Amino acid sequence: MATSGTSAFDLNIDDIIEEAYERCGIRTNSGRDLRSARRSLNLLFSEWGNRGVHIWKVSLNEIALVAGTAQYSVNSAVSDVLEAYISTTAAAQNTSSTNDISLTKIDRSAYAALPNKLQTGQPSQYFVDRQTTPQIFLYLAPDATTFTTLKFYSVDRIQDVGVYTNQADVVYRFLPCMCSGLAYYLSMKKAPDRLQTLRLVYEDELQRALTEDGQRTSVYITPQTYFGDGV
Repeated sequence: MATSGTSAFDLNIDDIIEEAYERCGIRTNSGRDLRSARRSLNLLFSEWGNRGVHIWKVSLNEIALVAGTAQYSVNSAVSDVLEAYISTTAAAQNTSSTNDISLTKIDRSAYAALPNKLQTGQPSQYFVDRQTTPQIFLYLAPDATTFTTLKFYSVDRIQDVGVYTNQADVVYRFLPCMCSGLAYYLSMKKAPDRLQTLRLVYEDELQRALTEDGQRTSVYITPQTYFGDGV
């Protein structure tokens, strides 16, 4: 059986827009239509940020700790911090003797209730202030003697669409729901008679992609033990 021997299928922005308009039963015939579609695609990516974690946008970051400094700015592309830990070395200097200590994530109320936020020592907790430029607050403020580096896994924003010849900053398994999502968004403006159908297709394909986007880990089944009369 002859096959292509490749697994590199992808769509550029122009292809995605054309596919979405075809699903709406419309031909794109103006620069205004293209600009409208590109704007809608960027809005779709923003909406995905409210749907949960996309594994392909998770990255490991690090910041050098400064003694007595509790607040650290992170890249504005960071949407949220998933996990954080302090380390005895920077990533480039990791050795078999590198020691990492996990930090507990707390919310704004818990951080606000801490009595002395600039008390120094070994940090054990962190709070993420999700502003336009996110901030990480550590408690205790690090003394930066043993543990010198803050390392954290962040989920980052999907990159903007950009020019029409670009590929989208999306992995292959999200291509179907990206096309169907853009078609749904465009139907609000161009094909309201197809809106409900396209919305159902989009939600179905997005749910499958999000399910596939989860992490696969080992499952351990432990028998339930009952303690009581006659057992």
